[in-house]
Amino acid sequence: MMGLGEVTLIGGGPGAADLMTVRARDALAIADVVFYDRLAPTEGLREWAPAAELYDVGKRPGHHRVTQENIQTMMTDAARSGRRVVRLKGGDPFVFGRGCEEVAACRDAGIPVTVVPGITSAIAVPAAAGIPVTARSVSKSFTVISGHDPLSEQELSGLAALGGTAVILMGVGTLGHTMAGLQRHGLAGETPVGIVERGFSPDQRVLIAPLDQILGVAAAAQLRSPAVLVIGEVVRLAATEPCSGEARSDTDSSPAVAGEQVIRAMAGAVL
Repeated sequence: MMGLGEVTLIGGGPGAADLMTVRARDALAIADVVFYDRLAPTEGLREWAPAAELYDVGKRPGHHRVTQENIQTMMTDAARSGRRVVRLKGGDPFVFGRGCEEVAACRDAGIPVTVVPGITSAIAVPAAAGIPVTARSVSKSFTVISGHDPLSEQELSGLAALGGTAVILMGVGTLGHTMAGLQRHGLAGETPVGIVERGFSPDQRVLIAPLDQILGVAAAAQLRSPAVLVIGEVVRLAATEPCSGEARSDTDSSPAVAGEQVIRAMAGAVL
């Protein structure tokens, strides 16, 4: 009879294969089963996990082909049969990744579980567009918010008054609600907003516009998920070439990162 297996919960980072950690690759190399998400890096998965059975359990907006409860059951059942299970997620498992639920399911089942952190898209995807989440004399703090469900009036009020940088994940579907709510609660219409769509992919796009114009820009560009929203003065720093310190004009659509498309609607001087 085979002994009890184990589960390794891996954060695959923001989507680029070379941003996965060494520890993540090591766990994949010895995996018997891999359950992977939609936003996890998968283009080299067969090479990274050569002996593993691979299962796509990714959820898409409005379509959950495999429920969270079923994913957890599949993981624990596979581990009970003595196999080494990898649960591969995008970003970091504990940043809006439901990692806590999956760890709890393993512990409740008496199955050993290990978490391998990943680079969260909340920091990495803005960086891919040249946007830092903090910068000396510009922003001393940043707040990461889930935009999956509409923010309440209390949450919108608090966010509008918070200052610093706001980073919103999974916020495309609630973009109109969020932008209108922030203005309603006093955030200035000229506040810079950056949206990075499909970060680190060949199709990466960056939309930059004031808060009171970003909806029109997003609609014209036919913005789609996945995308990361950044709100705050740090967005103006995307107008500076990385490492060069040379400011670009607001009408310059040349990319900060090779291969990306930049759409700008910001007026005024860059920082």
